[in-house]
Amino acid sequence: MSRIIHGARISLLVGVAAVVVSLLVGVTLGLLSGFLPGRVDTVIMTVVDVTLSFPQLLLALAFVAALGPSLLTIIVVLGLTGWERYTRVVRAEVLALREKEFVEAARAMGASPTRTLLRHLLPNTFSSIIVMSTLQVAQAILQEAALSFLGVGTGSAYPTWGQMIALGRDFVSVAWWLPTFPGLAILLTVLAINLVGDRLRDALDPRVG
Repeated sequence: MSRIIHGARISLLVGVAAVVVSLLVGVTLGLLSGFLPGRVDTVIMTVVDVTLSFPQLLLALAFVAALGPSLLTIIVVLGLTGWERYTRVVRAEVLALREKEFVEAARAMGASPTRTLLRHLLPNTFSSIIVMSTLQVAQAILQEAALSFLGVGTGSAYPTWGQMIALGRDFVSVAWWLPTFPGLAILLTVLAINLVGDRLRDALDPRVG
C-alpha cells in the first residue's frame, strides 16, 4: 500500500507538470495564431495538423526511447506532445473574440497588441483552458502508466503505478493483488479527475445545460 501511495505522488506530479508544459506552449501559440492571421497562423496550424496526425502515445514512446527513461524526460515529452489541442482551442476563442466591441474599444484607446492579448483576450479563454487542463491531467497519468508498463517510463528510481502493474503481472496467479491494486488506483484517479473536469465544464461553459 505504501508503494501505491508513493506511486500516486509520481503519477500526479507527471500529470500536472506535463499539462503545465503543454499549457505554456499551446496557449502561447494559440494566442499568436488567432491574433496574427496570415503567415504566422498558417505556419502554426500546419505544425499542429502534422503533429496531430501522429498518435500522441506513439510520439511519446519514440522520444522517450531515444532520450532514455527519466522523470524529467517523461514530463517534457508528454508536455511537448500534448500542446496542439490547447493551440486549437485558444485560437478558436481568440478568433471569436478579437472582433468583439471590448477588443475594438481597447485598440481605439491605444492598447498595444501585447496588452490586448494578455489583458483582454487571454482571460476570456480561461474557462476552456481550465476544463481542458483538468481532463489532460487524467490523460497524462494514463500515458505515463502506459509508458512505465512498457519499461520506458520514469525509470526504476521512481516507482509508478504502471511499473507496479508490469512487475506484478508475472505473479498474478499467486498474488493477484500486486497488479490489481495499482490498476484500481489508476482507474479511480482518472475517473475522479474526469468527473471534476465534467463538473467544471458544466459550471464554466454557459453553452452546456
